[in-house]
Amino acid sequence: MTFDAARQVADAVLLEGYLLYPYRASAAKNQVRWQFGVLAPEGSGTAEPAASTTECLVESVREGAALDLRLRFLRVRTRLGPTGSGAADADAPGHGGAEPGSSDDGPADWDEGELREIDASVALGDTPGRVEVPFALAAAEHTDDDGTRFREERLDGAIVVETEPIDGPYGLVRVRVRVENRTDWPDPDTPRPAMLRSSLVSAHTLLHVGGGASFVSLLEPPEWASAAVADCENTHTWPVLVGEPGRRDLMLSSPIILYDHPRIAAESPADMCDGTEIDEILTLRTMALTDEEKREARATDPRAARIIDHADTLPPELLDRLHGAMRYVEDAVGSSAARAAAPGANGAPAGPTEPTALDANGGPAGSPGPPPSTDAARAAPADAPPFDPPDAPWWDPGTDAAVSPEADAVAVAGGTAAKGSRVLLRPGRRRADAQDMFLAGRRAAVEGVYFDVDGGEYLAVTLEDDLGADLHQWHGRYLYFAPEEVELLDPRTQDAP
Repeated sequence: MTFDAARQVADAVLLEGYLLYPYRASAAKNQVRWQFGVLAPEGSGTAEPAASTTECLVESVREGAALDLRLRFLRVRTRLGPTGSGAADADAPGHGGAEPGSSDDGPADWDEGELREIDASVALGDTPGRVEVPFALAAAEHTDDDGTRFREERLDGAIVVETEPIDGPYGLVRVRVRVENRTDWPDPDTPRPAMLRSSLVSAHTLLHVGGGASFVSLLEPPEWASAAVADCENTHTWPVLVGEPGRRDLMLSSPIILYDHPRIAAESPADMCDGTEIDEILTLRTMALTDEEKREARATDPRAARIIDHADTLPPELLDRLHGAMRYVEDAVGSSAARAAAPGANGAPAGPTEPTALDANGGPAGSPGPPPSTDAARAAPADAPPFDPPDAPWWDPGTDAAVSPEADAVAVAGGTAAKGSRVLLRPGRRRADAQDMFLAGRRAAVEGVYFDVDGGEYLAVTLEDDLGADLHQWHGRYLYFAPEEVELLDPRTQDAP
């Protein structure tokens, strides 16, 4: 079994939010830790669930097909300071003993996460199957080679895998994976930090199918599988295809919702435990920390020390790469030819060879995507002249002589509005967000009338009492409202077009 193609993304899920900038135990944002994928003991009295369930579909199941899976999670262990016991401070956020950063060696007691992996396997076939894999991690206290003492609390759990064939010509099998925390927990009033030490943290599952079988995308299923996909129930996790675009033998069930075939940008050189932030900003801010702040961060956690060291030693040319990169659509999703040629499980062509029913894409049932395009653009000979892009995009008003934001007008309550009209804002007569509602009753000047590609009408306005209105006019950054969301303050004489 191999999960190497999914490891980089899976590691990013595993460490998301593990420790946040400025990477010090004393920082407020690091007082409440581990927000994703927490499976707590049943009866622990917290809002965290005790189990997660993944349901997905496997197609083209033949004799010999099998499902391998790997449960990955962080087991929280307490790093004990020179005099730390941790027991008296079980409710401390992320640590026991003294205040974090109170000694030159870092916080007295600090909770670290250590990767644990548990494997399971089940045969796929035309009969239902069930495999249960219990696991038990005993409480222990030990000392690492460097003399650091750790204590781990007891953690019991199980992986329950069930398979259920679905009637039909496509060889579909529904796979259900349930991950459970079965640790006995008698006290529902135990503080969250203590509960986390007997929890699965950042729990996620990698799944792999062999024997010519392949997974069905739950995000973009073929039409023939849409009803079966709709019947899948996923709780506290969501499965997506991983690996190169077109590959369908590998899946990641993550507590963070991802899209199919997620990947880490090639320009991202290190895991900074914050996939929602911009690497360049984090790196520059980390480089700007004082020596004292860096010393405290290094003493907080080994992963924090690696982040600080990475920022301090990053070569200028790699830092420049973080500033930005161009991506084209074909680069992001893969060309149709690459998708069609991508191997499925075991290096065989993806999708079944029998039965030869056609799916909604017009190709063989279970094919990874639509057949190669035969439109004129792709069928052009190799010596065809290069595409000459227009001077302006097609949606720019300047490319359509029939559209003129400065001259067009639309009917509104009280008359007709055009550039220069004064209006009263009345949002809420259609779906509006909080930002719009804050502007209810304000007076505004119409800067132009715009139409979207669906024929919708919009008034671009600036607020009369906005001291920065002239800057918004200069940049062309307006607020937009539909005609029914404004009332005319000074009726004009022209009729609506």
